[in-house]
Amino acid sequence: MSNTWKIYILTLTSFLVGTSQFVISGILDQIAVSLDVSVASAGQLITVFALGNAIGTPILIAATAKSNQRKQLLLSLSIILISLLLTVLYNSFGLLILARIIMGMGTGVFVVTAYNLSSKLAKPGKEIGAMANIAMGYNASLVLGVPIGRVIASAYHWHIIFWMIGLLAIVATIVIFKFIPSVKGEEVIPLRKQLSLLKDSRIVIALSITLFTFLGYSVLNSYIAPFLGSVTDEKYISAILFIIGIASLAGSKLGGFTADHYGKDKTLLSSLILQSIALIGLFLVMNSTIFIVIMLAFWSVVFMMFGPTQNYNLISLAPQAASIMLSLNSSFVQIGFALGSGLGGIAVNLADIHSIIWVALLSTCVAAMTGLFSFKQQAKV
Repeated sequence: MSNTWKIYILTLTSFLVGTSQFVISGILDQIAVSLDVSVASAGQLITVFALGNAIGTPILIAATAKSNQRKQLLLSLSIILISLLLTVLYNSFGLLILARIIMGMGTGVFVVTAYNLSSKLAKPGKEIGAMANIAMGYNASLVLGVPIGRVIASAYHWHIIFWMIGLLAIVATIVIFKFIPSVKGEEVIPLRKQLSLLKDSRIVIALSITLFTFLGYSVLNSYIAPFLGSVTDEKYISAILFIIGIASLAGSKLGGFTADHYGKDKTLLSSLILQSIALIGLFLVMNSTIFIVIMLAFWSVVFMMFGPTQNYNLISLAPQAASIMLSLNSSFVQIGFALGSGLGGIAVNLADIHSIIWVALLSTCVAAMTGLFSFKQQAKV
């Protein structure tokens, strides 16, 4: 089997792993009813997932760094399977909280390892494109996994979707065991020494770009449904979300293409500037549903250009600790999601739903200015 097909295996598994994370947002109300808790309480399942991912991923990556990367993938899928069993076997909110924490850790390890391994399997000069495939698979779960999960959960019980994910995860585990090579892991870096990486100002600045970029994205994305409900009819929301999801897939692939052909710095800076322009444009077209959809789709495309390119950028700053850098970046992504959701809620309570645009714009502009400063500093080195 060629390395291209091995990357596709990782891409499809990333879709499965992404669905295990994101599907819960589409069935949150059903979970709340089933477990007899409020929707707000059920929403904490998303919060603890992010915390498990942000805190647990660097720890597990450091603890398993000596293992080959196929073993890391198999370990992560095993952790996800354990969380799925806890999810479907016990109708307990407390155990579901625990399951989501465990799933956050397993998902983080899989994504970090898949990104790193795909870059090693790719042909020279095509590393970012390979990583973009992983991002595309992961993001595809937002387009297909979430709506399909909603349909299945509505027709049967929300447990069914997790049973299905579990069965497919078992298949993915077998396929990875058989076809993915035992690529050597990196030199073990003790967890305490990870902080030493943060002594490098270039790395701190790069991670701050991740934080502010995903904070800005989370502010708008977390409240996208009520935002759309304020500007268009309810019957159009699902279709608009699907369009945004398709745009996200295109952005992931476009980011890999542009980075391979024009360089990571130009791609990252272009993504951040265009995100800012898209958010300004969104505010200016608030009276037209069609143009709102166009601007949201454009915003999704240019945002998704950022992820895989930023991953490669971080690896280039510390190639001897690629997995650690990717895990740190994953943690900053999750922190950005948590902060964005919280700040968005505050903005909505203090002002109105449309205020999230300005909060997102402010954070994205900070990321863009930080990026411009960072790339100028790197150019002087």
